[in-house]
Amino acid sequence: MHQQCVTKRQSLTNRGINVPIQIVVVPDLGGAETVEVIDLGLASGDVVALEDSLLVLESDKAAMDMPSPVAGVFKKYLVTEGAIVRVGDAIAEIDMAKETPADAENPPEEKAIEASSSVVMAKNKPEAVMEKASIPVSTVQRVEMADFELGSGKTIATDIYAGPVTRKFARELGVSLIEVIGTGSRGRILKDDINNFVKKVMKDRVSTTEKVSGDIGISPAPIVDFSQFGVIKTIKMSKIQKLTAANMQRNWRSIPHVTQLDEADITELEIFRKSLKVKQEKRVTLVAFLIKAIGSLLQSNPEFNRSLAVDGKHFIQKHYIHIGMAVDTPRGLVVPVIRDVDEKDIWDISVDVAMLANKARDGKLSPAEMKGGCFTLSSLGAIGGNGFTPIINAPEIGILGVSKSQMKSTWDGSVFVPRLMLPLALSYDHRAINGAEAGRFLVHLIKLLGDVNYFSS
Repeated sequence: MHQQCVTKRQSLTNRGINVPIQIVVVPDLGGAETVEVIDLGLASGDVVALEDSLLVLESDKAAMDMPSPVAGVFKKYLVTEGAIVRVGDAIAEIDMAKETPADAENPPEEKAIEASSSVVMAKNKPEAVMEKASIPVSTVQRVEMADFELGSGKTIATDIYAGPVTRKFARELGVSLIEVIGTGSRGRILKDDINNFVKKVMKDRVSTTEKVSGDIGISPAPIVDFSQFGVIKTIKMSKIQKLTAANMQRNWRSIPHVTQLDEADITELEIFRKSLKVKQEKRVTLVAFLIKAIGSLLQSNPEFNRSLAVDGKHFIQKHYIHIGMAVDTPRGLVVPVIRDVDEKDIWDISVDVAMLANKARDGKLSPAEMKGGCFTLSSLGAIGGNGFTPIINAPEIGILGVSKSQMKSTWDGSVFVPRLMLPLALSYDHRAINGAEAGRFLVHLIKLLGDVNYFSS
C-alpha cells in the first residue's frame, strides 16, 4: 500500500544522547507504478556505508539494487521478500548513531552533532549533502534516496546483479564483481560464484605460461602505474562497453578472420538516392540500400547465411534473413537487427533503420531487437576513413565494413572520369567461407550497388 511520508519518534541512547533512526523509503521508480522486493540480504547489526546496496527491486524492465542514502548500522527491514511496493513506502531502518568504521576516530561530541543532521539527497546526484537541521536529535527521520529509473541506465545503482550480502562478501575478498559470471536466477551473482571465481584465479596463476583461452605462452599485459607519468583519471566502463569488449576479444580469438577489400561505384546510386528525397519528401540513407543488397546476396549466397554448430562438424543453415546494423551510442556500440529484409522494399527498410537507430541512441532497445542476426553491417561512412577490418559478430560468419565514399578519378577505357567510390571490407570466418566465395560475394554486391533499377523496381 502506498504510504505518505510520515515521521515518528524513537529514542535511543548512545553515550547519553538521543539519536535518530533513519527510515529509508522507496524513491521515484522512473515511471513504474509498483516493483517487487526480490532480495533482502542484510542482517541486523550489519555496517552500511553510503550507497551500499540495501535490497533489490524488480520491475517489468529490470532488477536494480537500491543504494543506502546514509551510513550507519542496519537495524531492520520494514518489508518482506516478495512484497510489492510503491514510491514512498518505508523499506528499512538504519541507526546512524552506532559507530561505523568511518566514525571510529570522531569524538562523541562530533558524532552527536552529525547525528542531528538531516541527509538531503540532491536529485540525480550520487553524493549526499549534509545540512544542519533545527529539529530535536531524537526525531526519527524518513529519508528518500536519490531518484533513479529502473532499466534506463540513469541510476546510482550498479549494473551488476548481486544482493547486499554477496557484495559485502566480494568486498571482503577483494573481488571485482565486474569479472564474475552469475549463475543465479536472471544472471544473479551468488556467493558460490565468487568462491568459484577466486578458485579459478588462483588456478590460473599457478600456470600462467600454459594454455590460456586457446593461446600458448602469451604473457599477460604488464601492470603499469600510469600516475607516475602525470595526472590520470579512472573512468568506469558502461555495461554495454564491458559486454562489447568481452565479445570482441572472444570473437577475435576464436574466429579465423580474413578480410577482403574492394570498392563500389555508387555514382548513379547516390543520384537516385537524392532524387527519392525530392520526390517522396522522405530521407533514405545509403545504409538502407546496403541492407537491401546484403539481404539479396544472402539469398543467392546461402553459404553466408549459416552458423557453425557447437560440435564444429555441422553448419546451421538459416532460411530467414535478418541483418544486424551497428549503431554508435553514448553508452557504447549496439547492434539492433532488421528482420525479414528479403520481404521488405527500400522504404520499409529505411523506416526500420531510422526507428531502430533512434531507439538505440535513446537506450530503449529491447533484448529481442538485438537477437537473431544473420549478418552485420558496420558503416563508418558518416565519420570518415579509407577502410577498416570489422570483427565478426559470432555466431554470424560474416560482416561488411563500409567507410566514407570519395570522388576518385577512374579510367573508363579512354579517359579518366570522376566517380563516387565506396570502400568495402568483407570479414568472414575462414572455417565456413573460402576466399573464392568471399570474392564472388563482393563482386555481386558491387554489381547490385551499381544497378539503380534493382532498387527502383
